[in-house]
Amino acid sequence: MSNAPVYHIDPTAFHADPYPDLAAMRAHSPVCYVPELGASLFTRRDDIFREEKRIALFSSHQPEGLLTKVMGANMMRKDGEAHMAERRALFPALSPRTVRDVLAPQFADIVARQLKRITPRGSCDLVTDYAMPVAADALRVMTGLTNMAAADMDAASQAMLDAAANYQRDPDVDHKGYAAAEQVLALIKARLPELRAAPDLSIISVLDQAGLSLDAIAGNVRVIIGGGQNEPRDAIAGTVWALLRHPDQHAQIRQGAATWGDAFDEYVRLVAPIGMSPRRVAHNDSACGVAFEENELIFFMFGAACRDPAHFDDPDRFDIRRNTRPAIPFGAGPHFCAGAAASRALIADHALPALFDALPGLRIAGDVPFAGWAFRGPVQLPVAWDV
Repeated sequence: MSNAPVYHIDPTAFHADPYPDLAAMRAHSPVCYVPELGASLFTRRDDIFREEKRIALFSSHQPEGLLTKVMGANMMRKDGEAHMAERRALFPALSPRTVRDVLAPQFADIVARQLKRITPRGSCDLVTDYAMPVAADALRVMTGLTNMAAADMDAASQAMLDAAANYQRDPDVDHKGYAAAEQVLALIKARLPELRAAPDLSIISVLDQAGLSLDAIAGNVRVIIGGGQNEPRDAIAGTVWALLRHPDQHAQIRQGAATWGDAFDEYVRLVAPIGMSPRRVAHNDSACGVAFEENELIFFMFGAACRDPAHFDDPDRFDIRRNTRPAIPFGAGPHFCAGAAASRALIADHALPALFDALPGLRIAGDVPFAGWAFRGPVQLPVAWDV
C-alpha cells in the first residue's frame, strides 16, 4: 500500500455529492489513500495532467480490474502500441470527417424525431424522455447495434458501469453488469453477418474490417457503450439544467455573445460525466511525494481536477464565459476519449439548440437530484414548456 495520507469517506454521501470531500483532499492531501475505495486518489489538475502520461508507472493494463472483468479486454485497459493499434482501427468510425459527413446528419434526424415525439406533451422528465433516447439512438448508429432498443442500450450501459465501479462488491450489481455484457455480445454476433455483407463506418464494422477478434470487438463496444451512453445522456440533461438555472447565460447564447459549445464545455468542467479513471501501479516507485507499491490501485479524479481553484476562479460556479481549456473531463493522456468530438457534435450542434428552439418557455418543474462520483449526472430533470 502507498504511504499516502489516509482519508475516509462515507460511500453513500460521496455518491450523492463527492465535491466537498474532493475539495478537502485537493487542499490538504492531494494524493490520499481512501480505504473505502481501496485506492489512492489523485485530485489536483496538474498532478493528473502530468502523471496520467506516465504509463510505464501508472498502467492502464489491469487484467484483474473491475472494468476488464465486466467488459472484457479493451483498448482502454491497454498501453502503448497495444492501445494504439486498436485506437487506429477505431479511428475511421469516429474521425472528424465521419462525424461531419456521416454522423451529424443522423444526429440531426435523431434529435428532430425525439422532439417531435415529446413536444405536444408540455412536460416530461428530460433525462428519460429526451436525453436518454437521443444518446442511445446516436450510439446505436455509431456502434452498428441497430438491433438494440434505446432503453436496452441505456440499461446495459448503466448496469456495466455500475459493475465496473462496484468497489463495495454488491453481488446484485455484479449480476446485472455481467448479464448486460452477455446481451451486448449476443447482439454483436447477430449483426456481424449483415455488416460483413455490407460494411460501413459503424464501430463494429470498422473493427471487424481491421481484423479484430470477436472478443476484442465486444470488449471495445462494451466500453464505448458505457461512456458513449451515460456521458452524452448526462451532459445533455445537465447542460439544460445549468442553462435553465442561469437564464442570463442562456441569453448570452441567444445574443451571440457565447455559443452552445461554450455551455457544453463549461458543464462538463463543472460536472465531469466521467469523474475518474483507474490505473494500476506497474512497479514500485514514487510520484507527488508518495511511494507506491506494485499492483496498487490509483484513481485519477477528473471531477476534482476540473474544479481545481489553481486553474478556475470560483470553480463551483457555472460560467460559460470562463476559459475551460485547462479542464480535462475527457482525460489528458493517450487515453483521451476517442468519442469526444462526436459527443460534442451531438450535444452542442444538435441536441441543445434544437431543444430550446422547439420548446418555448422551457423551465424546471421539480427537484433535480444528481448522483455518482465515478460517473455523475442528474437522475431526473422534470421540465415543462408552453404548448
